[in-house]
Amino acid sequence: MSPVIGLTGGIGSGKTTVAEMFAELGAVVVDTDAIAHELTAARGVAMPTIIDAFGRAVLREDGSLDRDVMRRLCFSAPPTRKKLEAILHPLIRAESVARCRRAEHAPYVLLVVPLLIESGAYREHVDRILVVDCDEARQIARVMARSALSEQEIRGIMATQASRAERLAIADDVLSNTGARDELRTEILILHRRYREETRHRRD
Repeated sequence: MSPVIGLTGGIGSGKTTVAEMFAELGAVVVDTDAIAHELTAARGVAMPTIIDAFGRAVLREDGSLDRDVMRRLCFSAPPTRKKLEAILHPLIRAESVARCRRAEHAPYVLLVVPLLIESGAYREHVDRILVVDCDEARQIARVMARSALSEQEIRGIMATQASRAERLAIADDVLSNTGARDELRTEILILHRRYREETRHRRD
């Protein structure tokens, strides 16, 4: 199995941008958010259980999960969030681990897990933890620019995530995403070369 780098960071930190840049360099990216979308799409594997648990009021017209409705329910009632997590998290974890294993010939795998630190369930599946870091003001500005969420809603999401200090404390590698895109690309290239070198040593 190829080495697995666990990529994490707070909302708006730039995980998607970082993952795309690593993919351009040849890394295999396994994104747990993308898997979650697949599971909750119309006729997704998780949808029958979600409908049984929450009713059809959480559905869009096409039969997929209405994430905005579900988000409001989860933040207004924490037990609702735990119930949803109990349905989705085991399915997401099983599928992500399976995809990592299938990428055995990749130089390395980038496993993108927004709640990697919070869940603790992925630690045994990653060889290193890479944190994308930026200050909270940038996180909020980026999310507001790309979504209809208010600052209060964004702060509510951030409150459910590990703090910046907690993420940095557990990181093996840190990418600072506070400068220009070219600066970020340079940082990523350095890490890419290091990961490839570690892969060669591991296979030799």
